Amino acid sequence: MDGVLVVKVGGAAGVDATGVCADVAALVHAGRRVVLVHGGSATVNSLADRLGVPQRHLTSASGVTTRHTDAGTLEVLQLALLGQVRPAVLGALGERGVRAVGLSGLDAGLLRAERRTAIRALVDGKRVLVRDDHSGRITSVAGTLLDLLLDNGVTPVISPPAIAEDGRPVNVNADRVAAAVAAELKADTLVFLTAAPGLLRDPGDPASLLSTCALTGDSAATVTGGMSVKLIGAREALQSGVRTVLIADGRADSPVSRALDGAGTRITLA
Repeated sequence: MDGVLVVKVGGAAGVDATGVCADVAALVHAGRRVVLVHGGSATVNSLADRLGVPQRHLTSASGVTTRHTDAGTLEVLQLALLGQVRPAVLGALGERGVRAVGLSGLDAGLLRAERRTAIRALVDGKRVLVRDDHSGRITSVAGTLLDLLLDNGVTPVISPPAIAEDGRPVNVNADRVAAAVAAELKADTLVFLTAAPGLLRDPGDPASLLSTCALTGDSAATVTGGMSVKLIGAREALQSGVRTVLIADGRADSPVSRALDGAGTRITLA
């Protein structure tokens, strides 16, 4: 039997979560041990708009952009991920005969994180400290819980938030969650599915797809948008012993299988 496969399905508009679930189901029925990690940025944005909760993003000095998670956004994020995205994913897997269980980082302390007391960000070209952000850095993953589920034929479906030292929830990036889960489980392969063919040399040109990308110390800093966080997660996973990390198109048919067969971009360490 192949080792653990961790799949992170992005929440950007255009990513076909139902198609991902169909492909995951086929892999599970073929005997593959799969952990599915999901985000839900488009759903969070849509729900926030409907509820009138303003959204804001923060950009670090290195160019990495993250969601500003104030108290209102943290509530919206939990409603969106745990109340909308997760039930849809579990339903799609269940329809295809997969025994799956949805877990946030709060469940049984699955994801523990260190709360950030302040975030350094660039606002109007000035460096400022943002102190009302409810986000954190993952410090541990309860791998024994995930192993127990996998050993009993259950597919874990994981999402933020995580639980901080004070017992309260904090937002954590789903790409970093997937990387931490893959590292903890000593996964063979980590696949990031996104709304792009893979890593592009020119973000505006799909034909500029890179088949491989060897990460150097500043690789993530040269990439904009959400892809930079994927590269950070890829580096963390590879440095922790994950053998293969792929970034591929979540809009394609059978996206996970296509990625495993060579579509998208394979990330390596330089």
